Amino acid sequence: MNHPSDIILVQRLKEGDASAYDALFMKYHKLLCLNAYWFLRNEAEANDLVQTFFLDIWDKKLYLQFTGDIKGYLHQAVKNRCLTHLRKQKTELENQVAFTQLQEDSCVVNIETSPDYYKQVLSAINEMAVQKRSAIQMVYIQGKRYQEAADEMGISINSFKTHLKRGLKVLRHAITNKGY
Repeated sequence: MNHPSDIILVQRLKEGDASAYDALFMKYHKLLCLNAYWFLRNEAEANDLVQTFFLDIWDKKLYLQFTGDIKGYLHQAVKNRCLTHLRKQKTELENQVAFTQLQEDSCVVNIETSPDYYKQVLSAINEMAVQKRSAIQMVYIQGKRYQEAADEMGISINSFKTHLKRGLKVLRHAITNKGY
């Protein structure tokens, strides 16, 4: 249900009234932080996510899209951002595990019997297709986020993830086939 005060707030926002934005923030910030905390179970992350959402409302003029139940819109938007954040964390964790596994596989090397191990790993990386190599270097060497790396490569995030996954598979294969 839309409260008259919310209708007036939205109308004032659409007219560019900054004080209406402040009023919206004061009215819903704590409630949305609680909503985000319910999903994230981390107070700092929840607060950051809601803060970023409010910045986007003003900077990206999301308030122009407000129609109907503003409270429902705000809760759904925060929920969607939380779910996206959780998916992103899961993907990052999976890649860290894959990279850790790759490192553990490489740590099993007996340096005395294989002094050129690192040369062979570098050779495997250098022999990869450009996009696979770039994906691995951007994420694991340069520490870039997936979206940032995908944008830099000029491809979609899903294509980037595919290149990264295939690159890691090539490295694992190179390590296991060389007896490491």
